[in-house]
Amino acid sequence: MSLPQENKKHTYADYLTWPENERWEIINGVPYLQSAPKWQHQSISSELHRQISNYLIDKPCRVFAAPFDLCLAEHNEKDDDISNILQPDIVVVCDETKLRKTGYFGVPILIIEISSPSTAKQDRVIKFNRYEMASVKEYWIVEPDGKYINVFTLQENKRYGRPEAYTEEDTVQLSVFPDFMIDLKLVFDGI
Repeated sequence: MSLPQENKKHTYADYLTWPENERWEIINGVPYLQSAPKWQHQSISSELHRQISNYLIDKPCRVFAAPFDLCLAEHNEKDDDISNILQPDIVVVCDETKLRKTGYFGVPILIIEISSPSTAKQDRVIKFNRYEMASVKEYWIVEPDGKYINVFTLQENKRYGRPEAYTEEDTVQLSVFPDFMIDLKLVFDGI
């Protein structure tokens, strides 16, 4: 069993050798150990997953909650050479042929990250740029402390536009599923 090393670009092949009882992400070859989320994070994740999962019944897409490996290849990398293995809090995928090994090897249509003070930089900068570069159609950053959400939608120029902001009093219409609304009162209830 190996452990991540400094000054080495890590890949999916390395990732598979790390302890299974630890949650790691690799972004641009750099490993990040994930800490256990707070109960508020888990409550928000559970409710978002429930609402999305209920909507997707009898539809071709599927929703997954962390821990779930999202492997984003660059330049036709082979699976073992992928250097971006992320653990989004919520991910929606619509191509089941890309579900293999430990997760999804492709670009999802929706990613939701539930931010905390320790993950804010990653969520707002590092992951934001990685998801935009991969052309993820819709990216949410959920802020539990302030009870609000920023929704970024990929524009025709392959960049995220100005975010739409929502509070706990709102419902959010998903751009990837225009006939579906998420009730944020339920998402933030009891937090």
